Amino acid sequence: MTDRMHQQQYARRNAARAAAAGALTAALLGLAPLAHAATPAPPAAPTAAGVSAAHEAAASSSTLGTLSRFFARDGAVAAAKAQPRIEGATVPVYTLSPEFVAGKDGAPVATLDYLASKAVSSDGQKASVWTARTGGDWKVVNIATGDDETRYAAEGERKLGGGTVFREPQIDAWYVQRGDKVLPLDADAVRAVGAQGTTLDGYRARVHKAYGDKLPGSAYAKDGRAGGYGPQQAAPAGEQAAPAPQDGSGPLSTTSAAAAGGAALLLGAGAVAARRRLRRR
Repeated sequence: MTDRMHQQQYARRNAARAAAAGALTAALLGLAPLAHAATPAPPAAPTAAGVSAAHEAAASSSTLGTLSRFFARDGAVAAAKAQPRIEGATVPVYTLSPEFVAGKDGAPVATLDYLASKAVSSDGQKASVWTARTGGDWKVVNIATGDDETRYAAEGERKLGGGTVFREPQIDAWYVQRGDKVLPLDADAVRAVGAQGTTLDGYRARVHKAYGDKLPGSAYAKDGRAGGYGPQQAAPAGEQAAPAPQDGSGPLSTTSAAAAGGAALLLGAGAVAARRRLRRR
């Protein structure tokens, strides 16, 4: 083999190595924003006036009348004897943000969906009253069994002394995030990130891997499989999603049908059944 041929083969090998190295570098650079993103700012919070108006809507006589019928729906207590009351503070409810899943630099882990108030009946039943700003006023948009929202808000305060308590609707998991920590608040979250939780970067990497190809505009969304990820998802048959309201401090977006229509967002491992039975007014 001539020296010229040796030189040509050597040049081709070097070119192939350079191309492979370039591809690897590009891939690593593409992952860098997920691996080294700065800690994001907390999501927009509702104003004090908004929280007060939402609480008033939840505690109104018309809502209490609806709650009486809600608590009596299975015959556990007569509607006339349910005597529902709103107990404790109204809390903001946050849901995993599509921008965070996409790895957008500075995106908060979750966005504000709605406000929730705990309702209790005379026989001890509990319900969560969801309120949102629609048409300029705060209105009740849904009633759900149980008190997940207020209970996990209190648990998040206990664990980290504050932070963002949020829900990952695809697996019905609740977490609290503050700074670089993401801690689980229920069994579903423990299965996802472990009992000791994870770092914010670790959580970002997990949800990006699980849902990054299912965001708005993706082939998954365009094919109509579970509606993709986010507000464009259609609510289940017979349900009407709550409108996307606005609060003075930032948008309140109904991020998923789980938040507005009563079914968990269908992503990742497939259909996830809603664990709470939601009833609209």
